[in-house]
Amino acid sequence: MRKLLKKILQIILKNNPNNLLDLCIIGLGNPGDKHLKTRHNAGYDYLEKLCNDLGIVLTPNKKLDGHYGEAVINDLKIGFLKPNEYINNSGKSVLLVKRYHVKNLSDILVIHDDMDLEPGEVKLKEGGGHGGHNGLRSTDEMISKEYIRVRMGIGKPEHKGETSSYVLGDFTAQEALHLEDWIDKTCEAMEFLLENSLEDTSSLHTIKKFQQQ
Repeated sequence: MRKLLKKILQIILKNNPNNLLDLCIIGLGNPGDKHLKTRHNAGYDYLEKLCNDLGIVLTPNKKLDGHYGEAVINDLKIGFLKPNEYINNSGKSVLLVKRYHVKNLSDILVIHDDMDLEPGEVKLKEGGGHGGHNGLRSTDEMISKEYIRVRMGIGKPEHKGETSSYVLGDFTAQEALHLEDWIDKTCEAMEFLLENSLEDTSSLHTIKKFQQQ
C-alpha cells in the first residue's frame, strides 16, 4: 500500500510540479453543534456528505484554518475544506487556499446557502455579486469575485427583519424530508463537473425546488 501511495504521489508531482490542486471545494457554514443542519450550514452539510461518499476524512489544518482533505479523482487532485471561522469571516480560509493551493480563481468552488433560490434549488455560476450573503462578501473582499459558486436555495423569510433568525434556523419538517435527496443530487452535479465544463454542468444539473408533497 505504501509503495502504491508513493507511486501515485510521483505521478501527481510529475504532472503538477508545484503540487497545486486542480480544484478546491469549500463548504461555507458556522462551526459548533448549535449550528448543525441549519439553513446557513447547507455548504457544510453538502461537503460532509460528499466527503463521506468519497471516503475522504477531513482533519484539522492550521495552515488553512479549517478541516481539510485531499483526493485524486479522475486524475484530478481535489481539495475539500470546511473553514473554522464563522461564516462572516470564511474568506480568510479561502484566501489561504488561493495563496498556497491553486493557480486560478476558477479552481476554487464555494458552496453556500442562497436565499434568492427556492428551497431545494441548486445552481452553478462563475463570478457575480454576494447577494447579501456575508460569507460571499468576506470571500469577495479577500480574493475578488471570479470563483465558482454552487448556490443551494433556502428561500426567504416572510418578513425581511427575520433574515438572521431564518438563516440560522432549522429547515421546516417538510423541507427536511427532501434534504438528503437535495444533497445527493448536488453531489451528482459535482461529480459531473469533474469531467465536464461548468456550462454543461449548469445546463444539465440545475436542480429545481423541492416537490412538496
